[in-house]
Order: sequence, then C-alpha cells, then structure tokens
Amino acid sequence: MSVAKVIEINASSPKSVEDAVRSGLKKVSGTVKGIQGAWINETKVVTDGNGEITEWRVNLRVTFLVE
Repeated sequence: MSVAKVIEINASSPKSVEDAVRSGLKKVSGTVKGIQGAWINETKVVTDGNGEITEWRVNLRVTFLVE
C-alpha cells in the first residue's frame, strides 16, 4: 500500500507560468523526495502599472509518496 501526501507551494518567474512551475518543483525537490506530480491551483500575474506583465506566480499542490 502506498501513501501520498500533498503540500502547497508558491513559485514565481519573470518569464512564464511554465518556468514558475519548473523553478518551484526544482526548489521543492531539494528537500522532498518521491514527487509524483503537481497541479496548478492558482495563477496570478504582477504588472508594471501599464498592463505589462512583470512576473508570473503560481500556487502549486505537489504530491509525493510517503516512505
């Protein structure tokens, strides 16, 4: 029997949503082993006041197996 746990993290990138997801997963994989997947719970953008996007932010739920 396998047991999985879900944690929630926030990550950001000036490039794209995909880059924010990748950087978040890379950072969390330094301390969490057995990551099985993740889903984007929320996406947000930060603008410069003129409507130009300066940062992409994601809220991720990351699933990993408990040893």
